[in-house]
Amino acid sequence: MNKPTNQSAFSSLNLHHNLLESLTSLGYQKMTPIQAQSLPPVLAGKDVIAQAKTGSGKTAVFSLGLLEKLEVKRFCIQALVLCPTRELADQVAKEIRRLARGTQNIKVLTLCGGVPLGPQASSLKHGAHIIVGTPGRIEDHLNKGTLKFDDVNTLVLDEADRMLDMGFQLALDAITGRLPTQRQTLLFSATYPEQIKSIAKRIMTRPVVVQAETTHDSTTIQQHLYKIDDGISRVTALRLLLQKYHPGSTLVFCNTRRETEQVAAELTKHSVSALALHGDLEQRARDQILIQFANKSISVLVATDVAARGLDIETLDAVINYHIANEYEVHLHRIGRTGRAGKSGAAYTLYSENEHYKVERLESFLGHRIKTEPLPTPDLLNQPAFRPPMVTLKIGAGKKQKVRAGDILGALTGENSISGEQVGKIQLFDQWAYVAVSRDVANHALKKLTEGKMKGRSFRVWRI
Repeated sequence: MNKPTNQSAFSSLNLHHNLLESLTSLGYQKMTPIQAQSLPPVLAGKDVIAQAKTGSGKTAVFSLGLLEKLEVKRFCIQALVLCPTRELADQVAKEIRRLARGTQNIKVLTLCGGVPLGPQASSLKHGAHIIVGTPGRIEDHLNKGTLKFDDVNTLVLDEADRMLDMGFQLALDAITGRLPTQRQTLLFSATYPEQIKSIAKRIMTRPVVVQAETTHDSTTIQQHLYKIDDGISRVTALRLLLQKYHPGSTLVFCNTRRETEQVAAELTKHSVSALALHGDLEQRARDQILIQFANKSISVLVATDVAARGLDIETLDAVINYHIANEYEVHLHRIGRTGRAGKSGAAYTLYSENEHYKVERLESFLGHRIKTEPLPTPDLLNQPAFRPPMVTLKIGAGKKQKVRAGDILGALTGENSISGEQVGKIQLFDQWAYVAVSRDVANHALKKLTEGKMKGRSFRVWRI
């Protein structure tokens, strides 16, 4: 491994030794482009606008910035991080805690919708140093008087463009209006539309603007372009691509919520394992969909750009653009979901004759041509659809019942057992647990968990 240069090493920054030790223990050595460009002005206390894609390392930028100036002995809210979705907020809070693990007694509290206000209000009474949350829920607490920002010195807007896309403009205005004017504001966005420039002008002071290239290696992503002829529907073209390439994990991007539901329903009708993800879903339904997709129980996720923002998906075999994105920066963000961390990936884009001008503009934006390929032959539709390798079982018990992952694994792999290799991801929530098992042992696993006991008790178990 090449050693980082002095300029790119985290040790070159004026960071507290506890943070440098945490970075070293977590394997952070060389700064990414966005980190190298953003951290010096952030640590100098300047307002910063940073344009960077998912996976660029931006979370570490603002996490280190707010942790560096945090006064642990002052037990009050000193930093607020706003995120568009609960999933992203959870990821951000987790990363801040990881980087802060060398410093004792730092409390990070997550405030998001989808759960009752009461328990969150009780947690706030006990205090916190850092709040990470979604705009709607933060505004709820401000209106109820359960949250005060008198001592906040750092505001972070993460994925700011998506927060605006999701209609959080009024909530953001209400929140920033309740913050001290003397503060540092850090704004991170994958794209930089006029709305971002407008909000930056209102809430920031002489910001430093940083633009960094994505860390995705475009050579690991193969782009394919397919023109739809009059004799074939768009959804049939989508099915043909799925039948030919059999990607185990596919994210299909649609431009509207209604279209995600229509496409997912049409795929399901033809025995394709697909679910729709959009902003109108309740949090529990959203959680369950993401669990199934992440553990390989569902092979196709049909989503809007807004809903897909903040998803932490480790391996994604393919991205399919059902329509070309309206903004070409969004196209780059979409295809950057696959081929991450050095893995290879594929991006497929469908277009019709009246969308040809979009193809030309996209190629101009990318700076290279994308060859249009013929669609796979229709006879592929006569073959059985791809079936995901796993099935998800839901257990009516979780952390509140003291159930651990080891208890679930033990119940499955005990007498008359299922092998450990046939058990996939186990995810625990307060009142529920989810376990993925190989499809060929799903019925046996369901029977074992239903008839067996955990913690000396029987719990309801069902297949989803």
